[in-house]
Amino acid sequence: MDAIVTSFPRIEDETGRPSQKEAEDAVRVLLRWAGDDPEREGLIDTPKRVAKAYRELFSGYDLAAEDVLGRTFEEVAGYDDMVLVKDIPFFSHCEHHMVPIIGKAHVAYLPNGRVLGLSKIARVVEIFGRRLQTQETMTAQIAKSIDETLNPRGVAVMIEAEHMCMAMRGIQKQGSTTLTTTFTGAFKIEPAEQVRFMTMIRS
Repeated sequence: MDAIVTSFPRIEDETGRPSQKEAEDAVRVLLRWAGDDPEREGLIDTPKRVAKAYRELFSGYDLAAEDVLGRTFEEVAGYDDMVLVKDIPFFSHCEHHMVPIIGKAHVAYLPNGRVLGLSKIARVVEIFGRRLQTQETMTAQIAKSIDETLNPRGVAVMIEAEHMCMAMRGIQKQGSTTLTTTFTGAFKIEPAEQVRFMTMIRS
């Protein structure tokens, strides 16, 4: 295949990102590099579709977890036990190969006078999932954002995910799952709380 040499004009929007046209031109280069013809009928609109899809798939860069977690509730009738939202599905992309990570997150916290709306926890998972990620980083980011915003007595996060960079390429081992956990506060210093968290997830 002939070498492809191209240069794109640096046209950026107000966020400092390349323009829509530059993104579409980059997709055309990749199509040619893969060995296909971006001018054939089936691929004519592919650059536009890919750019649009990437805006959605990586929309987490445009959102801040702190904004989502900003509203809390204090009228909880004295409730101070564990709050767990489990089996939160998410899709992310590996930052090393830009292929999908498919999994679910389990997030718990011990209230310290305030609680979150349950949908906020799922939204935080969504925000960090829609970025280029490693699973370890994503696990830590979710825990840190809840810990710093809500100031609970402790946060626990577990993520279970399959990485397509292992399933589709490289060793090509389908079905293998990676588990990561992060604990803060009481979950970190009291093993019994970790055990309770794990038990509630598996129950």
